Amino acid sequence: MFASMEKKQGQLVRSVTLAGATILVVSSVIGSGVYKKVAPMSAELLSPDLVLWAWALAGIISLCGALSNAEIAGMMADSGGEYVYFRKIYGKFMAFMWGWSTFAVIKTAAVAGIAYVFSQSFNAIFPLPHLPESIESIQFLVFKPFENAGVKALTIALILVLTWLNSRGLKNGEFLSTWATRLVIVGLAGVVLSGLLFGGGSMQNFQTSSVAFVDRSWTDFSFIKAMFTALLAAFWGYEGWNTLGFIGGEIKNPNRNLPLALFSGMLIIMGAYLLVNFTYLYVLPIDQIINVYKSQNEIAAVAVVRHFAGDIGATLISITILITTLGCTNATILMPPRVYYAMAKDGLFFTRAKEIHPTYNTPNPALWMQGLWACLLVLSGSFDQLTDMLIFAAFFFYGATAFGVFILRKREPNAERPYKVWGYPLVPALFVLFCATLIVVTCFTHPREAGLGVVLMLTGVPFYWYWTREKGG
Repeated sequence: MFASMEKKQGQLVRSVTLAGATILVVSSVIGSGVYKKVAPMSAELLSPDLVLWAWALAGIISLCGALSNAEIAGMMADSGGEYVYFRKIYGKFMAFMWGWSTFAVIKTAAVAGIAYVFSQSFNAIFPLPHLPESIESIQFLVFKPFENAGVKALTIALILVLTWLNSRGLKNGEFLSTWATRLVIVGLAGVVLSGLLFGGGSMQNFQTSSVAFVDRSWTDFSFIKAMFTALLAAFWGYEGWNTLGFIGGEIKNPNRNLPLALFSGMLIIMGAYLLVNFTYLYVLPIDQIINVYKSQNEIAAVAVVRHFAGDIGATLISITILITTLGCTNATILMPPRVYYAMAKDGLFFTRAKEIHPTYNTPNPALWMQGLWACLLVLSGSFDQLTDMLIFAAFFFYGATAFGVFILRKREPNAERPYKVWGYPLVPALFVLFCATLIVVTCFTHPREAGLGVVLMLTGVPFYWYWTREKGG
C-alpha cells in the first residue's frame, strides 16, 4: 500500500525559463499599489516632488534587498525561498518562523488584499449585490464578515478559482501571469502616453505643492514620520519581489536565471512606477489627488483618467486594474505553497502539505490550505490593517536575509557564488540598516499594526513546539 502511494507522488519539474521567471517577478509585484498608493502618499507628503522621491527611494531600497537576496538565492536555488536560506543561515526555528509568518499573514493577507481590489474594480463597473443591512451589520469581535457581501463573495470566488487553476499545473499559472503582465504593461503604457499627450497636464504641477504644505528639514521628525508613512504605502506597491525564490526548484538553470530575473524584473517595475506616477501628478494638481484620498470613493488612477477621458476612459482603466489584480493575485497564489511544501518535508508544517499531485506535479494540499486561510482573511475585512502588518513582518525577514549575506561570506568564503551582490558590503549594509529603522519607526507610528503583526508571527511558536516534539526534538 505504502509503495503504491509512493509511486503516485509527483515531483517539482524545472520548467520556468528566464523570461518566464522575469514575468513572474513583474506580475507578483505590480498589483493595486501602482493605481492607489499615490493618493495616500500625496496626503502625507503634500508635495509632488516628494511623492516621486518616495517612489524612487522605495524602489532603490527594494532593489538593494533584491540584489542581496539574489546572492543567497543563487547559492541555494531550490524551492522554498527564504525558508531554505534561513534554515542554513540561522537554523530551523528562524526558518520556521519565516514560513509560518508567510502563511499566517504576509502572503495570505497579500492574496486577500489584491483580490479584494479586483472585486472593488469589478463593482465599479458592474455593481455587486448587498445583503440586508441587518445581516451586513452583524459583528463578531471587531470583524463584520458580511459587510460589503457582494464584493467579498466575488473576492473569495476569485481566490478559489485561481487556486484551482494553479492546482492543475504550474504552466497554467505561468501562462495566465504571462498574458496578464503583457496586458498590464500595454495598459500602463496607454495611461502614460494618453496622459502625457492628451491629459491637459502641466509641468507647473510639479512646482505647486499642496495648500497645506509646510517646508521642513529632512532631519525634522515630523518630516521623517511622514516620509516613512509614505514609504510604507510605496513598499506595498513593491511587495512581492522575493517570491521568485519560492519556485527556485522549478526554474531552468536557477543559479544564473534566478538572480538575473530578480534584477531585470525590479528595474522594469521601478521604471513603470516612476513613469505612471509622474503622469498622475502631471495631469492632476496634488490637491485634487489628495481629495481623491479623502473621498475614499475612487481609485486615484481612475480619477486621473476620468479627468481627461471621461467615463469611457474611466471604464477602460478599471478594466486594466481588473487585469492587473487578476495577474498579481494569481502570481501571489502560485508561489508561496512551495514554501509550505518545503516546511512539511522537514516535519514543520501540516503533513499533507508535502504531497505533490502525481499528474500535475503541484503541491495541491498546500495550495488549498493557503486559499482557505486567505478566504477567512477576506471575511475579516481589515485589509488596510493587514497591509501594514504584512509590510512590518516582511521587512523584519527581508533584513535578516540581507544580513545572511555577511554571515555566509564569513562562514563560507570559498563557497560557489554564481552571483555576488553588487556594491558589497555597502548595499546589503544599507538595506539591513533601513529595515531596522523601518521596524522601529513603525512601532511608534503604527503601534497597533506592529503589535498585531508580532502576535500573528508568534502564534507559530506552539505549532513549532508541537511539531518538533512530535519528531522527538
